Amino acid sequence: MKVYTCSEARQRLAAVLEQARRDGEVRIRRRDGQSFTLRPVKTQASPLDVDGVDLEVTTKDIVSFVREGREKYR
Repeated sequence: MKVYTCSEARQRLAAVLEQARRDGEVRIRRRDGQSFTLRPVKTQASPLDVDGVDLEVTTKDIVSFVREGREKYR
């Protein structure tokens, strides 16, 4: 785990945040000896949030498929 002084963290905030993202956490130490741990927050993504697939199928095609399927069960 990378340790930064408070002054370093203040001057290089973007680099500190990137390091925390890459390594999972970084520690920031103050002059008085106190230490703080900086960790990225894990986002809660939905398992249903997936990229779409372009099948180049029109609405007309979909309606035709549905009608064809319904006729089979009449």
